[in-house]
Amino acid sequence: MTKPRSTLISLADTPWYHVVNRCVRRAFLCGDDAHTGKNHDHRRGWIVDRVKQLAGVFAIDVAAYAVMSNHYHLVLRVDAERAQGWSNEEVLRRWTQLFDGPMLVQRLLSGQGGEMDQATLNAIDEWTTTYRARLSDISWFMRILNETVARQANAEDEVTGHFWEGRFKSQALLDEQAILTAMAYVDLNPIRAKMAETPEESEHTSVAERMAELKPEAEPAHQAKIPHDPTTATNEAPAVTASVANEKSTKVTSILTLRQETHLAALPLQPLLTFDGTCRLRAAIPFAFEDYLDLVETTGRSLHPGKRGLITERVPKLLQRLAIDPERFIDCATDLMKQFGSAVGAPAHLTELCAVRQVKYLRGIRAARQAFERNAA
Repeated sequence: MTKPRSTLISLADTPWYHVVNRCVRRAFLCGDDAHTGKNHDHRRGWIVDRVKQLAGVFAIDVAAYAVMSNHYHLVLRVDAERAQGWSNEEVLRRWTQLFDGPMLVQRLLSGQGGEMDQATLNAIDEWTTTYRARLSDISWFMRILNETVARQANAEDEVTGHFWEGRFKSQALLDEQAILTAMAYVDLNPIRAKMAETPEESEHTSVAERMAELKPEAEPAHQAKIPHDPTTATNEAPAVTASVANEKSTKVTSILTLRQETHLAALPLQPLLTFDGTCRLRAAIPFAFEDYLDLVETTGRSLHPGKRGLITERVPKLLQRLAIDPERFIDCATDLMKQFGSAVGAPAHLTELCAVRQVKYLRGIRAARQAFERNAA
């Protein structure tokens, strides 16, 4: 039975989430088309760029990503505190980077609002409250990401219809062990799929991007070019606009139209979330990048045929610090979606989440005990 999104994504539980979305019928709509012989790998660049552009608008940071031929993975951190710190004008400015917004808001931001009566100001305040909440909402982030990529692909193929399989899947990452495991799982996708031999060769992954930036000759991230402006209507476009139009509250839904691609493509790219091994930064990945890279490279080598499931060298520093069993970590980094359900974390944290959600059991407790309780008595 499908569970309400509000029970799966709750910032009261954790700001960290692993999300995944697949193309319709799991077709290779971002890779080689077996019917036409065309290669659509450039669409993977569309997804990467749009993710970074939306991260620059939303209060959501991207810790890791991997865009495959028929699906993509993201590790996201929601910064609701940042969104609460934005002024009302900043909230409206950010939202109207994505949507046209009500005429009153457009006039206000353009400095042509003039004197407004109290009823108008109250309406703008209500819109601002709604937009502020949406700008720290993963569901809205994913809606816009998926719709805009679908519009581009459908326009390029000159077709209509659904591009994505359905709503995205998510896993709450409850602690450092879960964050580390999910990031490694995401970054190692191409190696597991035998699309790359090493992390640095893995195209359209966050670890390859980070490693490329370490090279002296590294150039700034390139923004993928959109071949043409897909402004014509497609069946996929209503994914956001129709849901907005059907909302019950008419006070805050005065004509919301997603901006055209020519406007969205001009949005700046937001850098990936930084690493901080000192854990002093509030909004950062709680590891040193050097330690994480060592873990990914060691784990990647163990995923090759003939070596799978074995870490024969020294145990990576992060696995020692977080008391993670090396061999069970390989299992999690290989089949995270099968090992765990809607949440990943140490047994104690999964048990706490059971109580919060008022359920008796969460899939993954057995795997958590095997992987994350190595030093348990």
